[in-house]
Amino acid sequence: MKKGLLLISLLLALSLACTAMADNLVLDGTVTNDQTAQVYAPIGGTVDQVLVSAGDTVNPDTPIAVLRTTKVYASESGTVTGIFGQPGDNAETITSRYGAVMYLEGESTFTVSASTANAYNSTETKFVHVGEKVYLQGRTSSSRSGEGTITAIDGINYTIEVSSGVFIVGDSVDVFRDSAYSTKQRIGRGTVSRRNPLAVTGSGSIVSYAVKSGDQVQRGDLLFETLDGSFDGFYMSGKEIYAGVSGTLAEIKVSAGSGVQKDSVCAIIYPSDSMRISAEVSQEDLDLLSVGDPVIIELTADEDAGTSYDGTVSMISRIASSSGNTESVTFTVYVDFTADSHVRYGMSAVVSTPEDEQAEASEESVLDIENEEPEALDADASNASSGENRRGGRGDKKDEDHKEGEGAGE
Repeated sequence: MKKGLLLISLLLALSLACTAMADNLVLDGTVTNDQTAQVYAPIGGTVDQVLVSAGDTVNPDTPIAVLRTTKVYASESGTVTGIFGQPGDNAETITSRYGAVMYLEGESTFTVSASTANAYNSTETKFVHVGEKVYLQGRTSSSRSGEGTITAIDGINYTIEVSSGVFIVGDSVDVFRDSAYSTKQRIGRGTVSRRNPLAVTGSGSIVSYAVKSGDQVQRGDLLFETLDGSFDGFYMSGKEIYAGVSGTLAEIKVSAGSGVQKDSVCAIIYPSDSMRISAEVSQEDLDLLSVGDPVIIELTADEDAGTSYDGTVSMISRIASSSGNTESVTFTVYVDFTADSHVRYGMSAVVSTPEDEQAEASEESVLDIENEEPEALDADASNASSGENRRGGRGDKKDEDHKEGEGAGE
């Protein structure tokens, strides 16, 4: 009976020791981030299209969105004769300095300032109309002739835009309603002038030019594009809004058709190296965990694979995450680790502290005792009992000798 009690006592003591040393803490956690990066609009404008979605992996050169530019087209056919400024410059500033962003010489390079004062004396020839086609003939040289259109009228004076023919600036010409230059169809006389090139202007900052000086263009051809506002330092960064960092796109704050202001936040990114685990530890277990402690991380979704990650406790909040019932008070724990392609934000994870080696050794001792032969245990118990008797006997002998010595002294 005593031997059985001794065995039970030994097993119980070792089990309690294992339990005390093997305070293995297990916490439920979530993959989260420890920092964010914001993507800013380099210039104002309207979003033409969004090229990515939340959750996408991006790098610094990934375009997030494209801004809709204002496109300036040629209002007539002709030749580009001058381009002022360069991409990044403000179009209004260029126009105030040079009169235009660029100039365009139309196919018609001459105009005629005419009057009905020298028209054939009739009611019909003294009355002209805007848009009326006319025929021109040089007064000093009949070989210099051509056609034109009346573009403006001011009393008896009117302006003709020459559409064909060869003239010299300063030529005096008669104006007729018919190609036969009939005297009765003469509606006036005028002087040939050089037509000014067409000034092409714009607003906002220049993004790009579609033409170069000397190019022949047709009416409706694209000349240049602009965006609202000004580029930093007049450095044209383009109509695209780029991510700027590598990571996971957490949120898109713009949509197609929406307007954005310069330096407004267009997207939020979790940088590639910002993954960590967030978990909750109860106030009763706070003493079992410290900043710098190593831990083991296992993804709940990857339990079958048995993949684990080494982590380190980087912070333990000093403010409770929950309050009210003292039994439910918890504190947030953050764990840093090196993630791979299997880890995604929002995944569930289990965080545990490594088991103590002494606890493992004690557990092995318990198993050894449980597996030991009964005869060996009986022998150990018997030896332990004999040792106690011998120690007890020596103690009694010393007590008797001491008492005899006291009697002799008396």
